[in-house]
Amino acid sequence: MSTVTKKAALEYHEEGRPGKIEIVPTKPYATAHDLALAYSPGVAYPCEEIEKNPNDAYRYTNKGNLVAVISNGTAVLGLGDIGPLAGKPVMEGKALLFKIFAGLDCFDLEVDADDTEKFIEIVKALSPTFGGINLEDIKAPQCFEIEKRLKEECNIPIMHDDQHGTAIISAAGLLNALEIQKKNIGDVRLVVNGAGAAAIACTKLYMQLGVKKEHIIMCDSKGVISDRRTNLNEQKKEFMTSLPADTLAEAMAGADVFLGLSVKDVVTVDMLKSMAPRPIVFALANPDPEIAYDVAMASRDDLIFATGRSDYPNQINNVLGFPYIFRGALDCGATAINETMKLAAVHAIADLAKQPVPPVVNTAYDMANLHFGRDYILPKPLDPRLLTTVAPAVARGAMASGVATRPIDNRDAYDEKLRRLMGYDNKLLRRIFDQARSNPQRVVFAEANTDKMLKAAVIARKEGVLIPILLGNEEMIAKRARKLGLDIEGIEIINLRHDREAARRGRYAKHLYEMRNRQGVTQPESQEKMFDRNYFGMMMVEMGDADAFLGGTYTATHTIGQIAKEVVGIRPSYSHFAAMHIFTTKFGTFFLADTQINKEMDEDTLYDIARLTRNSVEYFAHTPVMAMLSYSNFGSSDEEECRNPRAVAERMRKEYPELLIDGEMSINFAINTSLRDKTFPFNHLRGHQVNTLIFPNISASSTAYRTMLELGVGEAIGPIQMGLNKPIHYISVNSSVRNILNLAVIAAIDAQVLSIGGVQDH
Repeated sequence: MSTVTKKAALEYHEEGRPGKIEIVPTKPYATAHDLALAYSPGVAYPCEEIEKNPNDAYRYTNKGNLVAVISNGTAVLGLGDIGPLAGKPVMEGKALLFKIFAGLDCFDLEVDADDTEKFIEIVKALSPTFGGINLEDIKAPQCFEIEKRLKEECNIPIMHDDQHGTAIISAAGLLNALEIQKKNIGDVRLVVNGAGAAAIACTKLYMQLGVKKEHIIMCDSKGVISDRRTNLNEQKKEFMTSLPADTLAEAMAGADVFLGLSVKDVVTVDMLKSMAPRPIVFALANPDPEIAYDVAMASRDDLIFATGRSDYPNQINNVLGFPYIFRGALDCGATAINETMKLAAVHAIADLAKQPVPPVVNTAYDMANLHFGRDYILPKPLDPRLLTTVAPAVARGAMASGVATRPIDNRDAYDEKLRRLMGYDNKLLRRIFDQARSNPQRVVFAEANTDKMLKAAVIARKEGVLIPILLGNEEMIAKRARKLGLDIEGIEIINLRHDREAARRGRYAKHLYEMRNRQGVTQPESQEKMFDRNYFGMMMVEMGDADAFLGGTYTATHTIGQIAKEVVGIRPSYSHFAAMHIFTTKFGTFFLADTQINKEMDEDTLYDIARLTRNSVEYFAHTPVMAMLSYSNFGSSDEEECRNPRAVAERMRKEYPELLIDGEMSINFAINTSLRDKTFPFNHLRGHQVNTLIFPNISASSTAYRTMLELGVGEAIGPIQMGLNKPIHYISVNSSVRNILNLAVIAAIDAQVLSIGGVQDH
């Protein structure tokens, strides 16, 4: 969990353009004709169509992809009633989460209205603008009446996430925890501490899942909510008990499940020890739980424990739900978010935790083998499968319950749309950076004397994604840093000519000689090579003095590639290594290979490239849909350059029967699914959008990715080296600082995979 300081948080919100969100046009606007279509006179035509049929607003405007986050600031996080304006950073943050997790556009609206009726009137009047409304940070009991009335009086999905988001995620965790603890939900005794909006919503949902009302004891700050107390509000009266318990300690004796949505340190070790065998404890007070994690886990060894914190196992985090719930609701035109849809989300989230975890998720949380069990009862927030699992489940729930006005008929097409959204708006890049930040690795920057690589190294250190090691002259690097206004204090610098560790160069040279003496390398040559920053830096990785290497090239990339083969070698199951570029675009994420290494590509070379790329695409949590490219289509030419990709496609289908791959084909048929399927209905990719492009030669691939870069089609990550035994990567020193930074982070992730015993399959 990264350290967040007040200074860093304020700088984050202030630097550059203040705030966290902006509006970006989605239609052309460069010409007078574009503007005439966008506004007057062209805009009149969709207005007339919507007047005749209000549902056409979903055809001609972004209503179907637009959510509002609305608050009056009366219960903001743990800050309380700080008012609507002070709550705006939180609402902007929620809007950002909608965008990056589910591709939903979002306006944050801070309403200055403490009065319930006035707030309802304002939100109801604004509701035609939106496809859905997320109510946020509204105090109880006001929030109950507001949500109830707005759901009755508006015909769009409305949900108070503080109530139902927590309820849905914790309910999914409860189902899985009960399964692990071998307990029947109808038999368990539940104690709830806290009687606010979230606690009441959670309890009601648990009852729908099977918890019996007579088995529930709810407590507030005054103790057990019993029929012996007076002056209870209507919400609390619903959970009065006649059981002989008045304090939290008395209530917890013999309980199977504890749900805390209250304050820190109200639960003691003795209370936990008094619970039934194999207890379940959800201590969700924010930011500090009702009992500290380490204290609770030390109290008994049969406990399943969850909190709201990301630095402990079993985080109950609303972000597992709300983006995908609204995504599914809006995509099917739901008029409400009802109980059927909530339960569909519960079961989808619970079931996902039981599925094998993708490598990208294991690496993000520095785990070798995350799997369903006591420390993993819920998916992790960075699991990209949440979008493609929860949203369809919610949409199916809406259709089953009759509230979907635009039912999803083509499930495959919808799944494809969601898969493409997984790479939308730099979501992939964000996951990659979060992965690296979870366990920073030591990355050697070989050309640290160049401005761009030095900037990238300093930014990476500031972001906390890796630990940079700079190769170069200390004085020269310090001079450049001063000129660029960079803070390099504390960053390790190694001068190859005057290495402080005098014995290191000799140790590296000796090891290289022992590895390569049968390939004609002499001892003097080994000594001389250690004055080359590429040899030296790669030997640091080979010898364990660093975790990854990032080289800088000027023109001769084959030279540094040859050094990599010599020092760390190609993985035993391959005869070649290759490079891949990833492009994140508004049309989805695309993987291109080979973009750098192999100038001559015969059939065997292409076969290795295809295998390496398949592994890499799967590592980044995408399902490869692979096109073997050429200038011909499915046998229209019999030149060798066309036969090779055709043969590789056949070999790959035999070795990986589940893989979607075909070719050879030209780029237009690869990218244009409908054109390909209409022209070549026999193709093996029918109905699927290609996301992986294997080029027949390096000239074609280089032209393609450089064109995409120059046109600003999306953000690039690469070239990512695939097939080497150690994390060795290199990039042109003339690349942008952002591209160098992206590749450095990939190098760090490669090192993470090796450090936790994973297979580096790319």
